[in-house]
Amino acid sequence: MKEQATQHPLNLSDYFTLVMDEEIRGEGMPGSLGGFAIELSGAVDVDALRARVDELVRRFPIATARLIRAGRRFYWREMRHPVRYWHHHRCSETDHEPAFRENVLNTIMNRCEPREQMAPIEFHLLSGSQACLFFIRWIHPLCDARGAELIMKFLCCEEPCGRERFDRPETGPLVSAYLRRWPWWRKIWMFIKAKRTMDSLDRWKSIVAGDPQNQPQALRYRVCRFDREQSAAIAKQARKQVGMTGTTLYYIGCLMRAIEQAGPGGEGDAYCVPFAFNLRRQNALAPLFGNHVSVLFSQAHRELVSDRDKLFQHLKRQSNQAIRSGIDYAFLPMMWAGSWLSLARYGEKLRRSPNGDERSSFWFSDVGRSDLSGLHLAGAPIRGLFHLCQVTSPPGLALLVCQYDGRLTLSYNYIEPVVSEAWVEVLERHMAAELLGEPL
Repeated sequence: MKEQATQHPLNLSDYFTLVMDEEIRGEGMPGSLGGFAIELSGAVDVDALRARVDELVRRFPIATARLIRAGRRFYWREMRHPVRYWHHHRCSETDHEPAFRENVLNTIMNRCEPREQMAPIEFHLLSGSQACLFFIRWIHPLCDARGAELIMKFLCCEEPCGRERFDRPETGPLVSAYLRRWPWWRKIWMFIKAKRTMDSLDRWKSIVAGDPQNQPQALRYRVCRFDREQSAAIAKQARKQVGMTGTTLYYIGCLMRAIEQAGPGGEGDAYCVPFAFNLRRQNALAPLFGNHVSVLFSQAHRELVSDRDKLFQHLKRQSNQAIRSGIDYAFLPMMWAGSWLSLARYGEKLRRSPNGDERSSFWFSDVGRSDLSGLHLAGAPIRGLFHLCQVTSPPGLALLVCQYDGRLTLSYNYIEPVVSEAWVEVLERHMAAELLGEPL
């Protein structure tokens, strides 16, 4: 019998992330994959966790939809017979557990599959005698890191009545909701603002972290964890340099300085960093799936990076000016216009300057403070978390930041051999020193 299918169009942010998926796949890599790793203490009730995942998929069938193309538009098509979404990996008694977990995650994140056949989201339980890890792998056109955290909150909710709260009607694409509020003349004016911003970014050639001459082969990652005392010291430094609301700028500025000290792979004039900001309220429960992000940029000339205080003053002034002038939302009309371009054309417009140079020095994401503190997953307490993502090459480097239970975690995601592990080790030391205000 022929499958009865329900189709869901991609929203404007979904198409934006699909463009990055196309760019990454064009380099022979698996696409724009994201990962959310939950580190657990104690034994997990495997049957209970599997049942909770099955309930999630039943309640939200788009979780196992497939990405299809109809003409120039893309859709999620719900399938009566979904692809496999649950996986249980068991560490043998002879395996070293940390190496086992790292090998499994590397395999998951580097597995190449056709976009139209891959599971849009997968749930992996990695079991060992000492610790367990629960890993969500998604394709970015389906959701973002905030959506993955909402999924985790659903899975951690023990009471059925609590999980019912996640069935609130979806609010629809937030980018479209913002655009509907604005008269046509404001959309045009904001589009012009965004175009001028992109032109200003291209005044200087961006410095990229890795060596773009190397052919990308595999995603690798390193996780750097700070204890509560160190995390409090870093927060104090951030408040001193950029104020209460500028923590993201502090991380970005510290990484600019750390890359400069470690020695970037390419020449250039300035560091240019795109980073997403979430349009949803922090306590949003719906929608579980879909991207609701826009993009901002931080840029600093190389001469400024060498002076710590001047750099943070510049980044804060740049951010305040962007908010005052409305640049933080000015890219929404540009995202609408870009959705009518082909993936290849849109990707070229986003990533490359008119001279063909890569715009991004590195990718950055600050997930912020996690709402999972104190929760249990199928009987196991959550003791930590970190994130993973594929990245285009160049720049070949992404830093993902999150805080859990008062502790800061940095996840360095890099593409070998564009960026080497030895270089990331050096970068990690400089970054820790910069964050703590104790440069090497």
